[in-house]
Amino acid sequence: MSRPTFIDVAGRRTRVRVDGDPGAPPILLVHGIGRSMEDWAPQYERLAQSYRTIALDVPGFGFSERTREAITLAVLARGVADTLDTLGETRPVHVVGNSLGGAIAQQLLADQPERVASLALINSAGFGSEVTLLLRMLTMPVLGAMSMRRPTRMSAVLFERTIHANKAVATKERIDHAFAVGSQPGNGAALRETALELGTPRGVKPQWRRDLAAAVTRTPRPTLIMWGSQDRILPAHHIDEAMRVYPHAEVHLLNGVGHMPQIECPERFADLLLPFLVRAND
Repeated sequence: MSRPTFIDVAGRRTRVRVDGDPGAPPILLVHGIGRSMEDWAPQYERLAQSYRTIALDVPGFGFSERTREAITLAVLARGVADTLDTLGETRPVHVVGNSLGGAIAQQLLADQPERVASLALINSAGFGSEVTLLLRMLTMPVLGAMSMRRPTRMSAVLFERTIHANKAVATKERIDHAFAVGSQPGNGAALRETALELGTPRGVKPQWRRDLAAAVTRTPRPTLIMWGSQDRILPAHHIDEAMRVYPHAEVHLLNGVGHMPQIECPERFADLLLPFLVRAND
């Protein structure tokens, strides 16, 4: 198994990890807002047995530098595509996105459909207005700016415990890593900028969701939708809208699971994802 490394992507220092046979079908793992590739760590070993497994820290998050442009969903998707280019991966990839990463995956399909072999949308953004107060606070004029000025370990504890239905998953190691990510220079500003672009104090903005839903219907791909029933970031009833946008999708509601099934129930997650990928390759 490989370790994370840094590469230059369009002049930006970008953190990536690549595992598996370079000739195997490629799979791309895209994390959510304010997060990092470590959200996929429990999946690397199984995926790499059959796939060239690519994970990255999205521009402006984790330990990757942000783009020079203002952050939009299209800019984030282009940053992901540029990373694939730099890695020499020109084949269509199976894109697996969690939370904001699911919206980025859909935007990549909308903007560069030739690059996407299939979609796996895991507790994905883009299907409803409701979102945790912890993210809505970032869009509030005074409170949002104050909260990003100096990240605290307590905020990392709170967010990790909100993400997972099973609080035992919010280990000291995960909390320490979340605090380290949040403390990176510029990450707080990128987090707030993204929140302001996509949301308001009342919730997720509707226009970009409508535009994205209309765009992805033009180029359908095999699609897997998973959602944890106990998601406290993006509520599980958003799965209904996801099924409307992707009527052909394979859908799984995971009882008793929170916002990150790939961490909270890693074996169950892989047992659903891997057969889907086999079918999508046919």
